Amino acid sequence: MATPSVIPAYDEVKQQAAEFFWPHSRTAGDVSAATGVQVVTGAQGVWVHDADGGRWFDTMSGLWLVNIGHGRQEVVDAVHRQMKAISFSPHDTVTPVTAQLAAKLASLSSDPHSRTYFTSGGSEAVESALKMAKNYHRLNGETGRWKVLSRRGSYHGATLACTSLGRGGGDGQSVPAEFGPLVPGNIHVAQPNEYRCQFCRGNAACNLECARDVERAIEHEGPSTVAAFIGEPISAAAGIHVPHPDYWPTIRSICDKYGVVMICDEVITGFGRTGKMFATEHWGVTPDIRTVAKGLTSGYQPIGAAIASAKIADAFIGEKGAPFQHLFTFGGNPPACAAALANLEIMESEGMVENSARMGEYMLERMQRLRSHPIVGDVRGGMGLLCAVEIVRDRHTRERFPKSAKLNDRAVRLMRKHHMLGRAGDIIPLAPPLCVTRDEIDHAVGQIDRVLTDLAAEL
Repeated sequence: MATPSVIPAYDEVKQQAAEFFWPHSRTAGDVSAATGVQVVTGAQGVWVHDADGGRWFDTMSGLWLVNIGHGRQEVVDAVHRQMKAISFSPHDTVTPVTAQLAAKLASLSSDPHSRTYFTSGGSEAVESALKMAKNYHRLNGETGRWKVLSRRGSYHGATLACTSLGRGGGDGQSVPAEFGPLVPGNIHVAQPNEYRCQFCRGNAACNLECARDVERAIEHEGPSTVAAFIGEPISAAAGIHVPHPDYWPTIRSICDKYGVVMICDEVITGFGRTGKMFATEHWGVTPDIRTVAKGLTSGYQPIGAAIASAKIADAFIGEKGAPFQHLFTFGGNPPACAAALANLEIMESEGMVENSARMGEYMLERMQRLRSHPIVGDVRGGMGLLCAVEIVRDRHTRERFPKSAKLNDRAVRLMRKHHMLGRAGDIIPLAPPLCVTRDEIDHAVGQIDRVLTDLAAEL
């Protein structure tokens, strides 16, 4: 925690940030106290500290990634040891720690013969998976397969190709036109969203038409032109909707029927977030390619990976195989791999995946009290520490607040008032580190309750 002697330097840092720092998805230099970028100096577990001695609850595990919690010395030590040995492996070399991590990921995967292609982060992992899928079809003689199906409202990364997938954010409204034309060949299909589903709203139960929308799109585009389908097991950007139990098995069946590569984006849901090591375990499905990042190191080092099943990887070896002409400077970086192995060791030895399942059930139960607020349209979750509250203007019609209400600005300001770090607007996600305790969940839900009380009064 900060000491008074830090405060003068802290003021200088705030000034430097205001003059020289360009934060992500904000106006340059926005470090305003109410809603701007918050300057923090330390963290432990689920708590983050500022230089004034303030303590903040991390509602989103940083950015859906600090799964083991902040401040684990074991990871720091592992990275330090690796950097002392070798911090970067020259071209055409591999360090033991990188090979060990690839083997570890294969052992955790539903395909024990999978191979891991390392990247620097989640966007690169998805970009690699897209190229890998298209390259796979070319190696099999199907050169016309280049289109990719993704779900409207999903977010898969920040590169132009990734931005073109689903267009990111609810209803695809968060991708501005300033980027120019998006990458062609990206076909958008329905998102599983029981609360606002265009197919089954008003029905007694899900009719799986959102899954069949994938088949309709494949048939419309022509199966011989479709390379891959990509989706998050539970889409975070679209509002955290747990799909029907038959959704993913149906998608797997459709992809198999038409020879389409199924890519599961587990950048957020992987490594215990949903109460399983990988979210696809909930439905017993195995993707052809799985993308991971964030929770692989719990954010202690940047890393990402595309984990290819043997079906995909084997096409690149043997007489008909060819090199995958694609690389990243920091893919498989030794210190990052050391951080990942230490992170996974902590996760397994301390039962954090199991704690995610238990605490996720408890958190969703405690969150039901939030339904007492008239502006709360839905409270959802049900798989690990991945829950959300949806704010509406009219609970019966599910009408959203107009932009003129400035809901995002109000909600973020009130989150700050109650010392809660995270996103807030139409959707308030709750995804704390997997080490969270019952008492900490009680505190978090209580603070969100206060935020909603103040928000309702303002609106």
